[in-house]
Amino acid sequence: MNLWVLRHGQAQNRAASDAQRELTERGREEVRESAAHLIGQPLEAILVSPYLRTQQSAALVREVLGFAPELVTMPWLTPDSEPAEVIEQLEELPWEHVLLVSHQPLAGALIGLLQHGHYRQPQPMDTASLAHLTGDSPQAGSMTLVSARHV
Repeated sequence: MNLWVLRHGQAQNRAASDAQRELTERGREEVRESAAHLIGQPLEAILVSPYLRTQQSAALVREVLGFAPELVTMPWLTPDSEPAEVIEQLEELPWEHVLLVSHQPLAGALIGLLQHGHYRQPQPMDTASLAHLTGDSPQAGSMTLVSARHV
């Protein structure tokens, strides 16, 4: 499996709720820059948190890549989702080449768990950071971090 994890771009500090925070112009630029690193990758699906800033980030990635399939919103990709539960969901996916668009602290904790098998070494993920992992299956401690790019 090839798994890419993208943290959303910079978002506004204030909104009616955390889920409604929009990307700033800088955040949009960050996401476009990160998305350029995905050009030519064999993505089959883009899975995205239901939060507005991740939806906007995923839509920008889709635009940059000319990615035809629809975005797939997953309720288990929110900031406070449990990484072990996300791994359970990933194991059920029919795709082998997937981009997750999510948040901190989930993104860093998930990458650390997939790579090391524990929560003690979360991957640093700034806004619009993009990590690529590969492995036979998305299980704790079974994937290798190929790259981590920070804008």
